[in-house]
Amino acid sequence: MEGLELENPVVRPTPPKSISFYMKRITGAILLIVLAAVFFYSAWSKIYTDNAFDSFQWTFLDLGISSVILASFIAHFMIGFEILLGLFLLCHIYLKSFTYKAIIVLLSVFIIYLLVIILKQGNTGNCGCFGDQLAMKPLAAIWKNLAMIAATLVLWKIYPIKPYKYSEIAFIVISGIALTVPFLLRLVYIGTDPEKVEKPIDLAPLYKYAPAPTEDLRTGKHIIAFMSLTCPHCKKAAYLLQIIHHEHPDIPIYMVLAGSDNFIKKFFDETHAEGVPHIYYKHSDDFMKMAGPSVPSIFWVNNCIVEYKSTYAYYQLDPKFMEQWLKKK
Repeated sequence: MEGLELENPVVRPTPPKSISFYMKRITGAILLIVLAAVFFYSAWSKIYTDNAFDSFQWTFLDLGISSVILASFIAHFMIGFEILLGLFLLCHIYLKSFTYKAIIVLLSVFIIYLLVIILKQGNTGNCGCFGDQLAMKPLAAIWKNLAMIAATLVLWKIYPIKPYKYSEIAFIVISGIALTVPFLLRLVYIGTDPEKVEKPIDLAPLYKYAPAPTEDLRTGKHIIAFMSLTCPHCKKAAYLLQIIHHEHPDIPIYMVLAGSDNFIKKFFDETHAEGVPHIYYKHSDDFMKMAGPSVPSIFWVNNCIVEYKSTYAYYQLDPKFMEQWLKKK
């Protein structure tokens, strides 16, 4: 139209990115990858072997869970949740609305648990944060968790979120995979009943030498564990027995320990089982006659009759079954 001039739109150049912009991007990406890697390594270290998984699931018995099976389910879920958080970080799944918050809450719960452990047992032993792959004392684990919380807060502040497409579908798929993998790698063992035996055992050698047990294990019902101070499976069983003893002091548990006395301190540092009634037995021939060819040998003894034995010492030490056995006439 005459007299009407069309103005050309002004195209303004994009201002150059500052150095701080790129530094934030690089720092955020590194922190995110490191955090995810820590969660993946933590999950793997707890489940890559049966022994590693056993140590982790028993921490829930130590918290008061009375069933080995329930403790196993909780342990599977917690490992799956660590995998989930690592995948959510890498895939930018609901970072500010869920993932960052979940990380801070989870690590805070771990810190509270570790503080309780320090109050109860001191800053000794392996906290189990990285299974038996990387031994870490409780106080060191607290500092590790605080550093991870700090890194998460820094990410929350500086890292720009670019969610991928189909985040809702990815949330469901990743959650399903992450929470299922632990159950596929380590099946829940539900055969917690000990093996029925019904055979006599001669416990007289325990009273041939001094010091002898202060209680008479030859009468009444007792769960007697024959263990070597250097046997890794014995240490696992002793750790579980001390949890059961602490949570169920009425269950009569007694440990007979054999081996060089140079290993006594290390045994108790790792198992925290010094509070469980026990005797250090130096006479190896008599020990083998009572215990049999392998240890740990854990016998459920009723008036010198072995009614049950825990073939799979870890899983067949269910406190519920123990209490039922004690009530039987």
